[in-house]
Amino acid sequence: MTEGFDRRIEPFRTELLAYCYRMLGSAHDAEDLVQDTYLRAWRAREQYDETRSSLRTWLYRIATNACLTALDVHGRRPLPSGLVAASDPLGPLVQGEHAAWLQPLPDSLLVAGDPAGAVIDRSSLRLAFAAALQHLSARQRGALILRDVLSFSASEAADILGTTVVSVNSSLQRARTRLKEVEARQEGVVEPSAAEQRVWVDRYMRAFELADVEGLKRLLTEDVVMEMPPMLNWFAGRGNYGLFMEWVFEAAGKDWILQEITANGGQPGFAAYVRSGDGYGLHTLQVFTVTAEGISRNSVFQDPDVFAAFGLPQRLEPRP
Repeated sequence: MTEGFDRRIEPFRTELLAYCYRMLGSAHDAEDLVQDTYLRAWRAREQYDETRSSLRTWLYRIATNACLTALDVHGRRPLPSGLVAASDPLGPLVQGEHAAWLQPLPDSLLVAGDPAGAVIDRSSLRLAFAAALQHLSARQRGALILRDVLSFSASEAADILGTTVVSVNSSLQRARTRLKEVEARQEGVVEPSAAEQRVWVDRYMRAFELADVEGLKRLLTEDVVMEMPPMLNWFAGRGNYGLFMEWVFEAAGKDWILQEITANGGQPGFAAYVRSGDGYGLHTLQVFTVTAEGISRNSVFQDPDVFAAFGLPQRLEPRP
């Protein structure tokens, strides 16, 4: 019984991880809650009634309860652009008081070849969408993801959320309205192919390693945004971006090693290591939004939990 049950629930692990990430905005918390979901499911395996709901719906009910409890405790995970006005690129850096910020999701957690991989809508894992979800209440978030992203029926979503169809439809309507307001400000992005996005970011990396600010600016859209939690500072526009990068190279130096990463269902990026003593110390992890016109957003993270989630070493040795 136990081995058979384990085999039946295992194929849902990756899609549940993606779901918990969308709900929570944290890769670390999502992994923890998926583990908790599987532990709860195993303990309650004798109570599962396949005549009442599918195994997938039952697992989502357990995961949703865990997510809603976690959101009651931790609240939302914003990005600076969702909290304050744009900053002066030459002003002082200001540490935010929020204990938790939105984090990127390593693509390595979306296991290649996983049986559930086909059901994951990777566009709904993008950082911009994850940030927009943070403007919704926990139950609005759940209703929107279950109905619009995962295509559960209204009755299935009501079963998962432990509420009525009327309540689900009301939450969904409010969530859609609020999301349109947020996305209107963000202006939805039409992405080039993954290969084209990587070309843009590879060119950016070469300019970065040369500390070529003008070269960086040529790869940016006019209305580009850079933000870097836990700092509240964020900058809008190619000129402001360039001013800040001039300051970065002056303050941190011009000797860097960059390592490619991908996050949030295919967004390209890199980990940046800056010269420190006889080696290179981990400085930031940067995730890019790329359009046909260039790089439109750079989300820069300097968080030990994010570094750990991506398995990044703290130091690198000089290149031979």
